[in-house]
Amino acid sequence: MGWDLDFISEEDFTKHVKATIEKYGEKLESFDVKRFNKNIIDPVKLIFDKTVYGSTWDTIVSNEIFRQRDKANNNDIGYFHQRIFQYIARCRVPENGREGGWDIIYEDENGISLPDGDLVRRVYVEMKNKHNTMNSASAGKTYRKMQDQLLQDDDCACFLVEAIAQKSQNIKWETTVDKNKVSHRRIRRVSIDRFYAMVTGQEDAFFQMCMKLPHVIESVVRCAEDVKVPRDTVVDGLYGMAARSGYEDDLARAVYMLGFRTYSGFGAGSGK
Repeated sequence: MGWDLDFISEEDFTKHVKATIEKYGEKLESFDVKRFNKNIIDPVKLIFDKTVYGSTWDTIVSNEIFRQRDKANNNDIGYFHQRIFQYIARCRVPENGREGGWDIIYEDENGISLPDGDLVRRVYVEMKNKHNTMNSASAGKTYRKMQDQLLQDDDCACFLVEAIAQKSQNIKWETTVDKNKVSHRRIRRVSIDRFYAMVTGQEDAFFQMCMKLPHVIESVVRCAEDVKVPRDTVVDGLYGMAARSGYEDDLARAVYMLGFRTYSGFGAGSGK
């Protein structure tokens, strides 16, 4: 597959994908029964889910493992969305806490056109993975930060860039601060595809990046010796627990033992 992304090199993109995968860290470690039950699962819910959805034990256990991994992965994907801009021209990604704590700063001395007709030289970005992840207090704090930035720099705009927005958009951000509805034409709510288009000058830049991503991830996982591929053994471990408890093929009994081992009636071999 040839490389045809003009705004980032194949080398930099591959390096960034590898760095993101490495961020997964211990989440790439395989799950055994002990790790699976580290925070004590809800056996009743697991059995309801398996039966109601008509799943096999392999599927329902795999789903629970995925849920546990996914719960911790949002920050890693946030790293991917934010840090990729360090490789894109006229963008920089400040170190944590530096330069006002902004996620990305985009500068163009020739001017950056905004939809309402303004022309600015800098855009300060606060990036969120998903449009509904901020509560009202967090939104108010972020908006006030943007207002302060506009007071300090009259040649800028501030963007709330959302990777998963409700739709493709670049609009005034209208929210509530201290019970008052507020908006400003230079404080904007922008979907990530519109931000990519702005900084690269390519309308479908985000789409093109996404089309390259699966191939590059597969290549990195296949070729990198230090990237671990999980080999989960939870179902085998549950069968072993069932056998040792005297219930050879009763995985439901083994699942109950994960959460209820010390409860009356659930001890190994009880009820026989």
